[in-house]
Amino acid sequence: MTQRRIETLDLLRGIAIAGTLGTNIWIFTDPGGPAQVLNALGTPGTMETLLRFVTNGKFLALLTLLFGIGLELQYRSAARRNAPWPGWYLWRAGLLFVEGLIHYLLIFEFDVLMGYALTSVIVAYLIGRSDRAITIWMVTVGSVFTVLIGLLTAVMLAGGTGAGTAPAPSTLFTTGGYLDQVAARIESFGLYRIEIVVIVPLGIVLFLLGSRLMRAGMFEDSGRGTALRRRLMVAGFAVGVPLNLLTSFAGPGWFLVDRYLLPPLVALGLLGLVATLARRATGAPGVLRRGLTNVGRTALSCYIFQNLVASALCYGWGLGLAARFDDLRPWWVPVAWLVICALFMTLSTLWLRRFERGPVEALWQWAYLAPQRRSKSPGENVGASTGR
Repeated sequence: MTQRRIETLDLLRGIAIAGTLGTNIWIFTDPGGPAQVLNALGTPGTMETLLRFVTNGKFLALLTLLFGIGLELQYRSAARRNAPWPGWYLWRAGLLFVEGLIHYLLIFEFDVLMGYALTSVIVAYLIGRSDRAITIWMVTVGSVFTVLIGLLTAVMLAGGTGAGTAPAPSTLFTTGGYLDQVAARIESFGLYRIEIVVIVPLGIVLFLLGSRLMRAGMFEDSGRGTALRRRLMVAGFAVGVPLNLLTSFAGPGWFLVDRYLLPPLVALGLLGLVATLARRATGAPGVLRRGLTNVGRTALSCYIFQNLVASALCYGWGLGLAARFDDLRPWWVPVAWLVICALFMTLSTLWLRRFERGPVEALWQWAYLAPQRRSKSPGENVGASTGR
């Protein structure tokens, strides 16, 4: 892999991390907190709906595609070394699941890491199969997923589910303590983790699609790479954006289509656009690109950090800004997003001046290598088994 490609992937990861906060910030800044997500669907005005449209589902889908690309790179690394596959990758997936569980319990109800961990185990056994087999899996799982979203949407449009069925307003996130919120996450584990039912099948498709795009020359400086990126931009911006904008204003009954079905198409356009611009860039990167690239290099740390900071700013056990600035919605919400993004971009840049990895990445790498050191003979090189 060339250095430019690595930097492009880091840039994309940084954009995806900042974008996921752009979705989650609307949850943190709601005085009712995560428990009021469904109620919020029926109440946003035109401007808030438009602001939510910019990020809703798109950067989560982009992050999922990037996970698939990363899995493909790790598979290639194992193949080059003639190492067994999935081998130690399953331990990596297990660590990711534990990380997600801790993140869910202590910080944020809508963590995606557990879903990614489960997805990665499934895809790890598929990624080395033939193109035909992978295509069959993608088409089959994608079709079932689309039918499921369609059926659930039909039920919601028929009035079986909607914003009115959400829980009554709660003071847990305005006056409740930190331990009260942890206890609520434990008590409502099944409710908050039900999104995994959607994340896993969607993740299987996008993981495999990310792998296929990598094999098709997504980041190559070649004719086929240029053509592929152009097709992705056309699909994402000429088709995906108008349809997704339509569903954003179509009402809460279209929530599932608006969040899970159309955003991956837009994410493909974003992937093509950023990869194209990165290849055309000349000279030293500016402050924004350098900051986002550093966020991508410390993506796991920044993902956890942004949710922790947003909680401390917005919830009652912290500064309580969600309740204090509720009358200023939707205008103060993008400001909160910008402040947190600027903070983790700055801190990641300062951190990487002294350290090779982010703090969570360093701890995670130690945990990943620890059992391998015990299983290797003294003369074997454990570090070579990690890949990137």
